Parts: sequence; C-alpha cells; structure tokens
Amino acid sequence: MSTANVKSPMAPSLRAKAVTTGLLVLFVLYSLAPTWFLLVSSTKNQTDLYSTFGLWFSANHFMDNLREIWAFHDHLFVRWIGNSILYSGVGALGSTLISVAAGYGLAKFDFRGRSAIFGTIVGASLLPGTLLALPLYLLFAQIGLTNTVWSVLIPYFVNPFGVYLGKVYADSSVPAELLEAARIDGAGELRTFWSISLKLMTTGAITIFMLDFVGIWNNFFLPLFMLNGERSFPVTLGLFAWEKQSQSGINMNTLVLTGSLLSIIPLAVFMFALQKYWRSGVLVGSVK
Repeated sequence: MSTANVKSPMAPSLRAKAVTTGLLVLFVLYSLAPTWFLLVSSTKNQTDLYSTFGLWFSANHFMDNLREIWAFHDHLFVRWIGNSILYSGVGALGSTLISVAAGYGLAKFDFRGRSAIFGTIVGASLLPGTLLALPLYLLFAQIGLTNTVWSVLIPYFVNPFGVYLGKVYADSSVPAELLEAARIDGAGELRTFWSISLKLMTTGAITIFMLDFVGIWNNFFLPLFMLNGERSFPVTLGLFAWEKQSQSGINMNTLVLTGSLLSIIPLAVFMFALQKYWRSGVLVGSVK
C-alpha cells in the first residue's frame, strides 16, 4: 500500500489553513487601518476632512498641510520632534546601560539576597507606568526638578523590565568559563564586563535599547505631569495640546492628523534599521 496519499494526523486541514489565513489577514488590516486613516486624512484640508469619505482620498492638500505644520508657531512641531529624539535617545541609552549592567550582575554574581532582588525587579516590571506618574511628580517637585529635562530623563533610566531582559541575555550569551578565564588572566570585573561581556551581549543590548526607545517615544503621562512649557514638550504631548485647542473651537484637526503621521516616520525608520537585531534578540529571549 502506497503511503503517498496517506495524510499525517498532525497536518492541518485545508479548512484550518483558510481560517488561519483569514484571521491573519483581518489582524493585518485591523493593525494597518489607523495608519491608513492618518495617511488619507493628512492629504485633506479642513473642509474635506468632514465632507468626504474618511478612508479614501479626495483633493490632495498634503503639501499645504506640511507647509502649515512647518511654519506654525515658529517651527514648534520640529522642536517637538527634536525633543522626542532627545528624550528617547538619551533615556534609552541610559536605561540600556543600567539594565545590561544590573542584569549581568544578577546573572553572573552569587550574593546574598539575589533571589529577593530579582523577584522585586520582576514584580516592579508589572506596575504600569501611569500608576507611577503622580508619585514621581510629587518626588521631583520636592527636589525642584519639575519642568526640566531631568524630570523626564531620570525616570526613564530605571526600567525593571530592561533589567530582567538583561539578566536573560547575560545568562544565555556570556559563558561562565570565559569569565573565569579572564579572571585567571588578571582582568578586573569592570574590564571583563566592558571588554568581553558587553560585546557578547550586544544583540540583547540593542534589543533593550529599541524597546526603551519606542516606549519612551510613545510615553504620554510622564511628560504630561512633569512639563508645563510647550517648548519642552515631546511630540505626543504637543499633538495632545493641539487637539485640546481643536476642541476649544480652533480648527487644527488637519495639523494634528498630519503631525501624527509625521511622528511615526522616525519610529518606522528606527525599527527597520534595527530589525535584524530585534529579530535575533527576541529569539534569544524566547528560547531562554
């Protein structure tokens, strides 16, 4: 009897494949719908925005919207983009260095209370950032740092989930035998970390940096509590301020929608530039 036509009991049926493919297509459409809406809306003027179908193009006013958003309040939107790059870049860099170093210490050094500290870190990573925004504001108000760059950057430097990922990557990528060999050769712990361990953890560090960068870029509540001058706003808070003006009777919806579209372009470029590190880094974390 030929086994060519015998179907494996584990092979998915045609109907299961069709259902799975259909669900994936629906998920992709659902995920891309907001971006498509922004793309379409950014080509409309204030009149077309309310008088035409919301998910398709009408007359093209995209260049007019770009000129308007560029010139509005002395290039204020460009400053917001620059602020977001500053907060996200410096905050993610500081958070990555602290997370990798702390995770490496938890993974490679045996000391009293290590399990308790790691458990506390895991528990802290479950706390939502919105829950901590008000306590952080009260703390920084007492030391006089509100409405400064440091009131936004310092909280970003501490990321419990990043420390957890740092420990996972240190466990999986830094062999204990290599550390012992470095110590026998006379290398100090700090030199061993910077010269050997950090290079082996490069993929994990870039993954942590990327996750921190995206998270800080999209953060809204912390700048909302800490900052009160529009020149220091990140782009998320700035667009929210424009939306509040729209609700008060000033027609700025086209600026908000065009600005929202422009604000995701740096993130898209950033994600595509680091996608190979993101894929391999997530794979290491998932295997671990």
